[in-house]
Amino acid sequence: MSKETGFSKVGRWFRRWFLGAKYEEKKTETNGQPDDSELIVSPARQILQRFLDRKFAVFSVFIVVFMFLVVLVVPKTKFMEKYYDSYTEVTQKDLPPNLTYMSVPDELADNIKMIDSYSSFSVGLSKSGKVYVWGSTGIGATGLDVGDIPQEVLDNKMAFVAAGQDHILALGENGKIYGWGSNQFGQFEATKDVLDNPNLIPIPEELTEGNIDVSKVRKLVAGYQASALLMEDGTLYLWGNKRAYANLDKLQNRTNIVDIDFTLNNVVALDAKQSSIVTGVKKLYETVRSSIGGESKKIKEFLDGRKISAITATSISVCILLEDGSIGLVGDFPTDVINVPTLPEGEYFTEVQGGTYHYTAVTNTGHVYSFGGDHYYQARAPKNLTTAHDIYAGAFQSYAVDENGKLVDKWGLKGYLFGTDDRGADIFKRVIAGGAVTMTVGAVAVIIEIIIGVTLGLLAGYFGGWVDMLVMRVAEVFAAIPLMPFMMIMSSLLAQVNLSQDQRLLMIMVILGVLGWPGFCRITRAQILVARESEYVTAAKSMGVKEGRIAFKHILPNIISVILVNITLSFARSMQTETSLSFLGFGVAYPKPSWGNMLTRASNATAAINFWWQWVFTSAILILTTICINTIGDTLRDVMDPKSSNDK
Repeated sequence: MSKETGFSKVGRWFRRWFLGAKYEEKKTETNGQPDDSELIVSPARQILQRFLDRKFAVFSVFIVVFMFLVVLVVPKTKFMEKYYDSYTEVTQKDLPPNLTYMSVPDELADNIKMIDSYSSFSVGLSKSGKVYVWGSTGIGATGLDVGDIPQEVLDNKMAFVAAGQDHILALGENGKIYGWGSNQFGQFEATKDVLDNPNLIPIPEELTEGNIDVSKVRKLVAGYQASALLMEDGTLYLWGNKRAYANLDKLQNRTNIVDIDFTLNNVVALDAKQSSIVTGVKKLYETVRSSIGGESKKIKEFLDGRKISAITATSISVCILLEDGSIGLVGDFPTDVINVPTLPEGEYFTEVQGGTYHYTAVTNTGHVYSFGGDHYYQARAPKNLTTAHDIYAGAFQSYAVDENGKLVDKWGLKGYLFGTDDRGADIFKRVIAGGAVTMTVGAVAVIIEIIIGVTLGLLAGYFGGWVDMLVMRVAEVFAAIPLMPFMMIMSSLLAQVNLSQDQRLLMIMVILGVLGWPGFCRITRAQILVARESEYVTAAKSMGVKEGRIAFKHILPNIISVILVNITLSFARSMQTETSLSFLGFGVAYPKPSWGNMLTRASNATAAINFWWQWVFTSAILILTTICINTIGDTLRDVMDPKSSNDK
């Protein structure tokens, strides 16, 4: 006897489940071949047995059932609780599949001096001065990779590192600033194009020639197309794109700065008086809150004689750390936030670091707290973490390090399984949400087709005469309507009407169902014309059974198998139609996802070549699902055909 395969085991399990254990007991072997001579089963069981013998059909059932469970169940789980259709994030757009955003290299994990991150990659510096980079290191479609650390940086000992949106800076112990990645806006090198562009501030020449006294450097910061170096004496160097930061030139060459950071649109600084946030813009960040959503106070009133010891920024807010260990917040916060914790008596903050939307802070007792934006759970610090000495906040990650430089914990965004789209949204989650839309459209459209088509086909086939003539002429009219052009016209008309996304989706499902019923009608009518001459119909008529009961209670159940086959094929066709409409821009509109409009956003040459993940995964899932549904329908048609052989 040959060894039982995985598919055979699955088939045997289904046979025992649906056909019963007696089937297995009766199925004996004669000369090594199954002997079914004594096996008597119903036609339904014969059909099921023949279906289970088709390995690819069984596999297709598993795939379709799995897809239905994923798109209908997963959106209601904790995995999708932070998902919403309109989410966008400029620092996370066009990122390839990658789950290494928190994968700190082993060599660095026990010897951390500092970690910095702004977008999809992080840069770390060991106590020995070696630089490490991890995460999604490619820079869009430029072909640049910040993971390719320059040899000069590897050969020299570094004292500071900083990660921007598309570049990395490192300050060597030799007093020279090194940069790699994108230099389109003069982030680290004063090329001729940079010098000739009035919208760019070039990096000061003395910073690239090795003239920096590293012992007198307080902070090196990189942001969105701009960078800054702060000296201990308060001198501030700023360079990069003035259009990215409207106040970049207003703070350039200031000599009284204590701290510096970047929001998404502004440079924020702390002056020597340590009593206000300096921006060079009037009435910007002049009110402070002690908690997210708390009461706002004028900064002077909030400080009440206290001084600010440090500032740190996210893309839309600033956190000030006061000399007494309390904090204040200015700016805005996203909707999904965790509030500032209330500290036990005697505990106070000693350090605060900011990511894209969240903050992570450590107290004098070594406790770590995170608060602010929590879209990727980056503001949920591990409870009872008490061994931290330093903390570092990445874009959507946080790291806690002990006094010896050893990484003790990390939390936040690991990466994206399917990458991100051109708006920075997680493609994997949008595929799930879009699958729910596409498969729901297909299912509802088929239900409408069944109700209309089977009912009219049953009436036309059973009563014949003028009823048949009328129904079939109407069916021919509907069948003659070109589906795609008609749907495109209707979608254009609906776009002029003030409808919500759900109402628009409902209209698409109704139109697909109303236009698709003639196929069900013809098949049902043809089967009825044969079945109504059967003996059981004649017997029912002779017994005085009402016509409607004969049609719906006696004939319909005997032709349901043929209808069932057509349901699967029509379901796949409806999914493909919705996908085509959405792809052409006449179906489900962004930001609500469907498999069709997800492919639309990747239907340009740049995305096709450089951002393959934006269409490959969605296309593969759509193709696999429709092929499996069609396979189920074709197999049902074969196994229900009494003329087909068992091994057809």
